[in-house]
Amino acid sequence: MTGIRATLLTAGLALIGYGLYGMLGDPYLTDPSEVLVWAVGGLVIHDGLWVPLVCLLGASLVRGPVLRGWLVVAAAVTAVGLPAVLRAGEDHGNPSLLPLPYLRNWLLVLAATAGLALLVAFAGRWRRRGWAVRRRAPREDRS
Repeated sequence: MTGIRATLLTAGLALIGYGLYGMLGDPYLTDPSEVLVWAVGGLVIHDGLWVPLVCLLGASLVRGPVLRGWLVVAAAVTAVGLPAVLRAGEDHGNPSLLPLPYLRNWLLVLAATAGLALLVAFAGRWRRRGWAVRRRAPREDRS
């Protein structure tokens, strides 16, 4: 193991330990086993359902790596943002509960990431095209 890996491993384990210490010392958590159940459930849903589904759909339906990457990003943004989008307007008498235009913001994030993916795709195409043109350029005779 290299020094950098050992340092990162030590830092990661320290952060995990700090998180566990904070969780176990939190007065609002009366039963830490509920957090363990939630974490295992999230792991099962993520690794048992979400990742295989995304990989299967990405491999079978999408050809380009940039589009595939953007779809993974869009799926992750949607998974995180969709609950707020669907609950927008449900303030239950507290206007500060969900005060932002979540649908608009979700669409803006999707549009921004799509624009970035297009820039990456065009830059890759432009770079490959420039390389192909330089490669096909006639060489001068040096006789």
